Amino acid sequence: MKPWMAGTLVAIASIVIFPTLISTMSEEAKWDPKLIADDQSIVIEKQIIPMNISQDNELPWAYVEGTVTNGVEGYPVIIQIYKDGKPVHFAQTDVKSDGSYEYMFRVRNVDHGKVIQVFEGDYTVKIFKTVYVNPQASIV
Repeated sequence: MKPWMAGTLVAIASIVIFPTLISTMSEEAKWDPKLIADDQSIVIEKQIIPMNISQDNELPWAYVEGTVTNGVEGYPVIIQIYKDGKPVHFAQTDVKSDGSYEYMFRVRNVDHGKVIQVFEGDYTVKIFKTVYVNPQASIV
């Protein structure tokens, strides 16, 4: 690994959002399941977490990662980012075979020496996961 890469990896790691970890530590994080199948076997779980990007941030990337338990194959995780209740960034990412997911996004850009803070301040992140209500429902 080149020396500059080690610093970049450490820098990226310092602004990571961990929905699973935050959900156990934050009063604001919560799950809100909604049924989406006629037979009531599948639901969309919604998790809401806070995110803060400091105005002093010098790192280019942040990411959302977590796991999906009893995930429905073929359904991506949907990530929505809001500032003051207004949508700023929506994305979807695939769930890996081990149930994990990760979405990386740019929070700072430098173009010809000009710094642009793409994200700065407080945000609300909504994460949607499609899961089986009964884990046995995933077995055919």
